[in-house]
Amino acid sequence: MALKINKGKADELFNFTPMIDVVFNLLLFFMVASNFADAEQKIDLNLPQASEAQPLTKEPVEISININQQGQYFTGKRELTLAELEAFLQQSAINNPNNQRVIIRADKRVQFDHVVAATNACEKAGLRDHATSVEDAP
Repeated sequence: MALKINKGKADELFNFTPMIDVVFNLLLFFMVASNFADAEQKIDLNLPQASEAQPLTKEPVEISININQQGQYFTGKRELTLAELEAFLQQSAINNPNNQRVIIRADKRVQFDHVVAATNACEKAGLRDHATSVEDAP
């Protein structure tokens, strides 16, 4: 007597033919589209040159405010008072109103009031993209 094993019907339900057709059509579409893009770049044109042209979007330089153990503020190698720092940040906000980033780096031994004052100066200037890190002095 022969034993009949029921293997199920999962193999019968899934048909690969439509999926292969779709993948083949996508492949053809992208091959043809890339050829058209290349053809547009190969047209021989003598384009005019602009002598004073500037890029439309320029990434602003990230401002770094360093605070040493004594609570002195530095941008670059220049020491600033809190009032000078506020004026500097106001000018930076005017120059780059939407995307000026500020990094506040403080010595871990500094009083936290100085870090809060620098953060408040950023907020007064309207610079919302600022981050604070507390580090050991070199």
